[in-house]
Amino acid sequence: MNKMKVGIVGCGVISGIYLKNCQSFDLLEVAAIADIDLARAKARAEEYGVPNACTVDELLADPDLEMVINLTIPAVHAEVSIAALEAGKHVYSEKPLAVSQEDGKRILEAARKKGLRVGVAPDTVLGGGIQTCRKLIDDGWIGTPVAATAFMMSAGPERWHPNPEFLFDVGGGPMFDMGPYYLSSLITLLGPISRVTGSAAISFPERTITSEARYGQKIPVRTPTHVAGVLDFAGGAVATIITSFDIKGGSALPRIEIYGSHGTLSVPDPNTFGGPVRIRLAGKDAEWMEMPLTHGFTDNSRGIGLLDMAYGIRLGYPHRASGDIGYQVLEAMHGFHIASSEGRHYVMQGSCDRPAAMPVNLDATKADLFYKE
Repeated sequence: MNKMKVGIVGCGVISGIYLKNCQSFDLLEVAAIADIDLARAKARAEEYGVPNACTVDELLADPDLEMVINLTIPAVHAEVSIAALEAGKHVYSEKPLAVSQEDGKRILEAARKKGLRVGVAPDTVLGGGIQTCRKLIDDGWIGTPVAATAFMMSAGPERWHPNPEFLFDVGGGPMFDMGPYYLSSLITLLGPISRVTGSAAISFPERTITSEARYGQKIPVRTPTHVAGVLDFAGGAVATIITSFDIKGGSALPRIEIYGSHGTLSVPDPNTFGGPVRIRLAGKDAEWMEMPLTHGFTDNSRGIGLLDMAYGIRLGYPHRASGDIGYQVLEAMHGFHIASSEGRHYVMQGSCDRPAAMPVNLDATKADLFYKE
C-alpha cells in the first residue's frame, strides 16, 4: 500500500505529539510542515526530521501532499481547512471543527463538492479506555443504556496556561475547550444526539493569570465559564453534562458514567487513551470491578484518528473521527448556549452515524486488520 504524504499546518505545542506518533505509522509520511512563523516551522522540521519547512501557501500548493493536518488555533480552523480542501487535499483538524456552525457547514460542503474527506479530533475515543467501554456496552454488560453523566470540573486554565486569553473569548470556555472530548465519547458510546438544553453563565467577569510568565495580569471574560446541559440521544438515553472553569475548591465527581438496565459503567478521563474502566452490576451486594482493557493504544496516541482516516481513504471504509461527528459536537456545544440564552430546547439539525468500534488486538501497521470486525 502506497504511503500517504501529509503536511502539517500549525507548529504549536500539540504538533510535537502528532509528529512523534506519525513517524511510527507505516502508512503516513510527514513531508512538509508550515506555520505563520516560518522560523518555528523550520525548528520543528529540524527537530523531527521533516524534509520541508515552508509557508502555508507553499504547503497547500505541493501536489505530492494528499492530506493536511490542521493544528492551527480554533479561530482559523475553518479558513485553513477550506483552503486545503480547495487545493484538493483531505483535511484532518484538531478540535473543534470550526468556531461557528456556519463555518462548520462550509467545511463539510466544500469536502462534499470536492469528493474529499474531513476528520476531526479528538481521537482519544479510539484509545483502549473508551473502546473497552464501547465493547462492554455492545456486549450487553450493563444492559440497555438509559442515562449518563459527564463532568469536567476545573478551576480554569489561567492558573497554568502562559497565554490563556483565547480560552475566555468567544469560541473558548470550558465547553468549546473540553466539551469535544466528552461529547465525542458520549456519541461513540450512545450514538447521535437528537436535542439539547442547558444553562450557561459567566461566573466571574474577569480572571487573573497566575502562571509564572504573566502573573497578576487580568483577562476579561467574554464567553460562559460554567455550562450545565441535558442531552437526549436518538437511541433513548438521557445525559447530563457540566463543563466548568469555575470550580475553585475541586470536585469528586466522576468523569463519565453510563447507567444501564443491568449495571453502571465508569468511563475513564476522555482526554486520555487508557483506563481505568470500572463496572458495577445490579444487585445489593455488587461491588465495583476494574475491567481489563480489551484494546490497545492506551498511551498518548494522538494521530490514531488520522491513521484511521488514511486507511479509510486507501481501502474505501468510513473513518471513525469523521467530519459529521465533529459537526454534531459543534452543533451541540452551540445548542447549550442557544438553549440557555433563549430558554428552550435546541433540536439538532444535523446527525451522524455512531462510528464503528475499533477491532480488538489492532496492529496499526497492518491495514487488513484495521477494519476487521
